[in-house]
Amino acid sequence: MFFTYLRRELAGRRRQTAIIAIGMALAIALVIIVNSVASGVKAAQASVLESVYGVGTDITVSQSPTPPEEGEGGGGPRFEFDADAGTTTDGTTELSQSRLMAGFGASTFDASALDTVLGVDNVAAASGTLSLTNTTFNGQMPQMQQGGDGTVPSGPTTTEGTDGEAPQGGPDGAGGSAFDVDSFSVLGLDPSADAIGPLSAVSLAEGRTLDADDTGANVAVLDADYATSAELAVGGTIDIGGTDFEIVGTVTSNAADSASASNVYIPLDVAQTLSGEEGMLSNIYVQAASSTDISQVQADIEAALPDATVSTQEDLASSVSGSLSTASDLVSNLGLWLSLAVLVAAFLIAILFTISGVTRRTREFGTLKAIGWSNRRITGQVAGESLVTGLIGGAAGIAIGLIGILVINVIAPTLSGSASSSGFDLAGGQGGPGGAAGGDASGGTVTRGFGGPMSQTAAATTEVALNAPITVSVIAIAVGIAILGGLLAGAIGGWRASRLRPAEALRSVG
Repeated sequence: MFFTYLRRELAGRRRQTAIIAIGMALAIALVIIVNSVASGVKAAQASVLESVYGVGTDITVSQSPTPPEEGEGGGGPRFEFDADAGTTTDGTTELSQSRLMAGFGASTFDASALDTVLGVDNVAAASGTLSLTNTTFNGQMPQMQQGGDGTVPSGPTTTEGTDGEAPQGGPDGAGGSAFDVDSFSVLGLDPSADAIGPLSAVSLAEGRTLDADDTGANVAVLDADYATSAELAVGGTIDIGGTDFEIVGTVTSNAADSASASNVYIPLDVAQTLSGEEGMLSNIYVQAASSTDISQVQADIEAALPDATVSTQEDLASSVSGSLSTASDLVSNLGLWLSLAVLVAAFLIAILFTISGVTRRTREFGTLKAIGWSNRRITGQVAGESLVTGLIGGAAGIAIGLIGILVINVIAPTLSGSASSSGFDLAGGQGGPGGAAGGDASGGTVTRGFGGPMSQTAAATTEVALNAPITVSVIAIAVGIAILGGLLAGAIGGWRASRLRPAEALRSVG
């Protein structure tokens, strides 16, 4: 009897069934697409962060930079040359100096924090790194000669940033100076901790990576792209802080179209010594014992290190900028609320049409109750019919949703994203504190880094193709929504039908 009525209702009320099924299908398809796109955006964010965050890294510990106190000027690298510095040829002195230091605006903290982190419950592994900038100054200046009073004669001297040579001063260009400043990022890390941190997010391109035996050794691993642009190769050397380092390998980022976290990687203890940052760290990378422990580990580290900034990958994902950030906001806000609105509308349509159908079937349900059908049986009949209608809509919605995901993956829209990091930028303008060269009392020359006292933000933009994955959980959600919608409409319609009395059927017939 149940299936007889079911077939009759679905066949006899095709328009009502189609409207309910279409509304449910559109709602379910939208939910599937929004969930899949959200998963794709999340994966794209992780791809952008991978090169700077580290595979397997759950938490990073850093310290917010503090503004310079009053009277602290410059902030850039300071180059000092005495009167005998450099090599003089034909009245021109060639000067060169390399400095390795933490970028202005970056903040370091005591390495004892690493032991504190390792003592936190459910911390599986942790390693510290020191982020530095190596700046090399190359300049040509007129031969420096002291006058009778021991001072350096003043002459027209112009400086320029990293663009190359400065204009020559003086008549006919005589007595001028030319400066060239080059910089690259250096990351000091524990050679034995390659399972966590930035080196875990790279693949070996040539040579080898750092290992435990490299502690205390002047060896370096280069980002492959940087090595190519700087015309450096494995087996050669690179000057870091005035010391020659042997290049033992090159690496590439695991993330497509993304640079690795640094131009150069060297052992942590060597980086600390050369930069004068003995016993200091810039970041600590932490791996929790389980994904369920991340919140607890984060809270415990914040309690143990109140001055530190403790961030999870989800926290850092919110800082990703570019069109990827726009897509994330769109999915999180508009997509979510639009899905809910359409879903509620589909449920209301199903409920209203079901109640309307029950009202038109007053004579039928009154007669069935007169011949002995119970309220429970009538409610079950209506709920069963609505459930089948909902499942039809669910099946259609899944098909539409999968087609929509396929279209997105075929188009593969490209999103741009960048994860910013603070550091000293030598590409800034001239002038301001620390922006020019001048003499000192010893008869030498003091040159500060260009760009003024403010720290700049460096961000490598990564192009990521959006891929919307199809997961079992999304399909399960769709089926659940279809069942819920059918049962909800059927329950309300069945309750309405169960309230009918046999006498109403007799009055309707008469």
